[in-house]
Amino acid sequence: MIFDVVWHRIDKKGEELIMHDIEPHHLWRDRYTSSEDPKSPHYRRTYDEFKFTNRVYNYFIHPQLDEFGSATLYAKIIYVDYDDQTAIIELIGEWNDCLTNDVLFLKQNIVDALTSEGISKFVLIMDHVLNFHGSDDCYYEEWYEDVVEEQGYICMINVLDHVHDELKKTGIDNYVQFDDKLQVHNWRAYSPKGLIQEIESWSAQRKKRIN
Repeated sequence: MIFDVVWHRIDKKGEELIMHDIEPHHLWRDRYTSSEDPKSPHYRRTYDEFKFTNRVYNYFIHPQLDEFGSATLYAKIIYVDYDDQTAIIELIGEWNDCLTNDVLFLKQNIVDALTSEGISKFVLIMDHVLNFHGSDDCYYEEWYEDVVEEQGYICMINVLDHVHDELKKTGIDNYVQFDDKLQVHNWRAYSPKGLIQEIESWSAQRKKRIN
């Protein structure tokens, strides 16, 4: 397969990553597959394993990643548990609220479908979100208000340092948890419930320290 542009970056473990090779986590598919979930916004979506069409700028991305309205940010719902009201979403690309209001598309086209089915706890995996350009916090506040009464939360893990700084500057830490210490680099080795337990344990300890 020939790509007109190949993009490289080095992750925090020092490993080289190529954009089109970054496949969303697949080891939990025996527990959950969004295209097979009638409640998912991606129900019955089909994927071409050989044809790469979606891009972040000029860089092809893996065809298993789902578009949701943004031109530079893509997502994959890799786990949902309706009984536990939890969802884990992997993201890749550039998150741009300043020019294209990506949080609006994320909320309207993915999040709202899940909250309407009772999901109140969201884990966003940010390893491959390379930049964040903030605007205002209104949609984050609205999202938070949608889940807080159900004891829910919005949590970002593995946020890159410069992305963390921009998130903080935008002020969305009033609604979203993304502490720079919340790094779970080996999250793929966890079960989905194990990862959620790890995050909630960290959150409980953080609340104790604040109190």
